[in-house]
Amino acid sequence: MSERRSPKLRMGMVGGGPGAFIGDVHRRAACLHNDVELVAGAFSTSPTRSRRKGAELGLSRRRSYASYEQMVERECALPESERIHFVSIVTPNHEHFPVAKAFLKAGFHVVCDKPMTFNVAEARELKAIVKSSRRVFALTHNYTGYPMVKLARDMIRQGDLGPLRKVVVEYPQGWLSTRLERTGMKQAEWRTDPARSGGAGCMGDIGTHAENLSEYVTGLSIVELCADLTTFVKGRQLDDDGNVLVRFQKGVRGVLHASQVSVGEDNALSIRIYGERKGLEWRQEEPNVLQVKRSNGPVELWSRGQGYVADKSPAAARASSLPAGHPEAFHEAFANVYRNVADTIRAKLERSRPDPLALDYPTVDDGLRGMLFIAAVLESASSKRRWTRVPPR
Repeated sequence: MSERRSPKLRMGMVGGGPGAFIGDVHRRAACLHNDVELVAGAFSTSPTRSRRKGAELGLSRRRSYASYEQMVERECALPESERIHFVSIVTPNHEHFPVAKAFLKAGFHVVCDKPMTFNVAEARELKAIVKSSRRVFALTHNYTGYPMVKLARDMIRQGDLGPLRKVVVEYPQGWLSTRLERTGMKQAEWRTDPARSGGAGCMGDIGTHAENLSEYVTGLSIVELCADLTTFVKGRQLDDDGNVLVRFQKGVRGVLHASQVSVGEDNALSIRIYGERKGLEWRQEEPNVLQVKRSNGPVELWSRGQGYVADKSPAAARASSLPAGHPEAFHEAFANVYRNVADTIRAKLERSRPDPLALDYPTVDDGLRGMLFIAAVLESASSKRRWTRVPPR
């Protein structure tokens, strides 16, 4: 007898209209494991563009909404067997909070792109809303979805490196080395606009990925930092390069660097972590390998999909969809976040306990951490004080 399979979860989307990059990534990733179906969306602030995108995606015209407010109202009016289970928010930063708030208060689960909100005040309010709603809220820090990132975290948890000493995390890109925002490129326009992006440019866009990766892998929070922000491109309103000295819990020291004017770099996120006994290195552009280093021995290359990885880290094994030797990367990492969220939502619907491994996704707490990090970086960069405290959650 074949195994009974639960129906697919119904997903809605806000944002991700014509010309958007990240919306297509989310749509592919959410459906990759064949347990989620996109059924509705408010894809643009233009009703015409939203309907056009919905038609392109094969959606019913009646569920290609003119606004997120209309989407909330009309989805709530549908029978429970038809309405969406959760919404994915892929808008510019300034719209994250009002959209998430509206859907949570209406009883829907939420997946939101990062950074979570426009400022710390919104982040704190959203955390309270998530708690009172008792709904699943996930933040798509997708790099936590890579199997070898999970392996690195579990090695540290199991004490393989010994007490930690130093963390070096960097995220250099070069795509904003010129004033691309003046060419009409949508992705550059809103990311360099303080009214839509928030107080930080590069450090809010990709610096938060570096912050989140370092805290996720080490299990330690950043408690103090000393930041230097620069805007190299003349006429740009927000930072395009940042260098931050960081102090973690337990006396661990670190360096965090993010740049979008590093000419020739594509998406070179990497992290190196050093303990008393061993070190680790992972690079996003070579994501299927984790380097393990020691003082008196060769460098070990741990390869995704191998049995010894599964033995060491069940989370890494769960995040691997293909056999060893078949590379997995960006879409699969996003998909792993969505898969864990979907399994957690499904467990709630079935009133059962989710698999503990399914709870391994970034939450509203991680989103608040990101906003506190951005605020501390901005404060430090404009202050004469040597160190700026990063408040706990």
